Amino acid sequence: MRTSSHQQAPPKRRQRSVTAPQRRGRKRVSAGEFSLLGEQDVFFFNEGTHFRLYDKLGAHLVQNRGVQGAYFAVWAPNAESVSVIGEFNGWDQTSHPLCQRGQSGIWERFFPGIAHGTLYKYHIRSRYHGYEVDKADPFAFYCETPPHNASVVWDLSYHWGDAAWMAKRRQCHAFDAPMAIYEVHLGSWRRVPEEGNRPLTYRELAPYLAAYVREMGFTHVEFLPVMEHPFYGSWGYQVSGYFAPTSRYGTPQDLMYLIDYLHQHEIGVIIDWVPAHFPRDEHGLGFFDGTHLFEHADPRQGVHPDWQSFIFNYGRNEVRSFLISNALFWLEKYHVDGLRIDAVASMLYLDYSRAEGEWIPNEYGGRENLHAIAFLRRFNQEVYQHFPDVQTIAEESTAWPMVSRPVYVGGLGFGLKWDMGWMHDTLSYLSRDPIYRRYHHNELTFRMLYAFSENFVLPLSHDEVVHGKGSLLSKMAGDEWQKFANLRLLLGYLYAQPGKKLLFMGGEFGQWNEWNHDASLDWHLLEYASHAGLQGWVKDLNRLYCSEPALYELDCSPDGFEWVDCNDSDQSVLSFLRRGRAANVQILVVCNFTPVVRQNYRVGVPCGGFWRELLNSDAREYGGSHQGNMGGVEASPVAAHGYFHSLTLTLPPLAIEFFKNEDVPQQGAG
Repeated sequence: MRTSSHQQAPPKRRQRSVTAPQRRGRKRVSAGEFSLLGEQDVFFFNEGTHFRLYDKLGAHLVQNRGVQGAYFAVWAPNAESVSVIGEFNGWDQTSHPLCQRGQSGIWERFFPGIAHGTLYKYHIRSRYHGYEVDKADPFAFYCETPPHNASVVWDLSYHWGDAAWMAKRRQCHAFDAPMAIYEVHLGSWRRVPEEGNRPLTYRELAPYLAAYVREMGFTHVEFLPVMEHPFYGSWGYQVSGYFAPTSRYGTPQDLMYLIDYLHQHEIGVIIDWVPAHFPRDEHGLGFFDGTHLFEHADPRQGVHPDWQSFIFNYGRNEVRSFLISNALFWLEKYHVDGLRIDAVASMLYLDYSRAEGEWIPNEYGGRENLHAIAFLRRFNQEVYQHFPDVQTIAEESTAWPMVSRPVYVGGLGFGLKWDMGWMHDTLSYLSRDPIYRRYHHNELTFRMLYAFSENFVLPLSHDEVVHGKGSLLSKMAGDEWQKFANLRLLLGYLYAQPGKKLLFMGGEFGQWNEWNHDASLDWHLLEYASHAGLQGWVKDLNRLYCSEPALYELDCSPDGFEWVDCNDSDQSVLSFLRRGRAANVQILVVCNFTPVVRQNYRVGVPCGGFWRELLNSDAREYGGSHQGNMGGVEASPVAAHGYFHSLTLTLPPLAIEFFKNEDVPQQGAG
């Protein structure tokens, strides 16, 4: 999921006496003072039900009585005083104090003359411990490029050109639509070696990424977190600026341009969202006003043992408002088409990665985090209420029930869930020498016992190609030829299985090295036939997947899948059928997980006629040995596997084949 957060020294506590000017900093907003916050805004925020806080809190360029300036509002209920510091006042801690808004905990004020692009922070003096600190704005729309960490006053105005995509995207996210996701880390997809190996900017990426994704046939891209993060090596999973896209690649409008460009080329955009934890850097959310405001105070609830980051206090009303507002912000302001929620399992369990005695049971004595469960349900309800044409996707690695079932039937309310079990089992199986695979056949077949208990995405994600795990290609068993054949087989199996698809960048052409976030992918490998052949295989898999409804229409229904033979462990062969709504159109998938060519292998089929070979991963153009069935096979009236007809096939080594019954009316693309 991530590497550890950048760690800094614990917050400094300064001993001081409270002077009269500091006390005056706590004055309340007088009648007639400018404010974006109405009384209802304050009430709903404190109640935990204000989900458009980005329009109210933070820094906003406004006109007050004919005067241009900026309005600031920040939540710091345990502050003695709060002031805005920045370039405009020489970072003076006393010249621009904010005023307290009743008992809401919000500090606010309008200041004339502050313009777009101004750097600022909040200087907070706490009521407790003599603590004072300079904090970045939790609602900042833009931030300085790390290691600098000031917030930037920013106007998010942008003229979108993606109306056609937005009008039709609901059908692109339906459960009966094809979804092939290309997972991308923006900073390492391509770089510019001539300019110090710098990453491409958002705007530079747009034409290259759109052209590549279109050429490869993927339907969506999924970006690792785009939010601002202090430590680049966290890949964005340690977020400090929840409302700010990282400035490493450009401005907010530059990211909007990238998303807009992808939409105009009919490519959906999913982003990773991280409500599970946040880093402990002093300028961030942690210990915000001298108290544990966003996080639990007790480290058994408030500190994640694996990543040493803070955990949000989901039971606090204002924290729920903050997080759900953030989710809706990316959907509204940036037109993203889906949110993949990171580390959901760590949110659901109070004892996640903790030994006995290191966690606090819930009020019923259980290990379920009841506040997090309630938060996730409300999050999904709000997302689908306001944006019914998007998807929320859970990275949830346990057997928690009904993750992708509606809240009204007791589910968590997500649209889709990553099938982590499939990923781990299948990679484990294909890393084994084929001579031993017969003893681990259940690693392939076990998934079908639960495949329709959730709406699944089958991921081959970034998590599997880092930290010594090796690239997908290097994981595969055998010599170099067998590694490529195994990887083609793995990717074919991914597309043949029920469920939506996700592949991390580099896997599509056989990156040898582990992913390195500080370098570009090894695009030069495409000069070699084996890598180019693998890339061509993925391109053809996407084409087949998106053009054959039998491979996607019933991804989330048991009606779309039927085993032909799942028991031939001795020969390590699997065969199954995929179906769409047109039940007379069927695709037969046959996998040979050994390097042995199997001649005259009989497979039962549900009807006679000609079965055309749609794809064969052993074809010469993909780098295979060119074994196959000469384009197709006529079914014989010989019973097998419970059917009245069967095919006599040649099974290529370490290969997957797709066949379609031809003697039926043809179906168009989905």
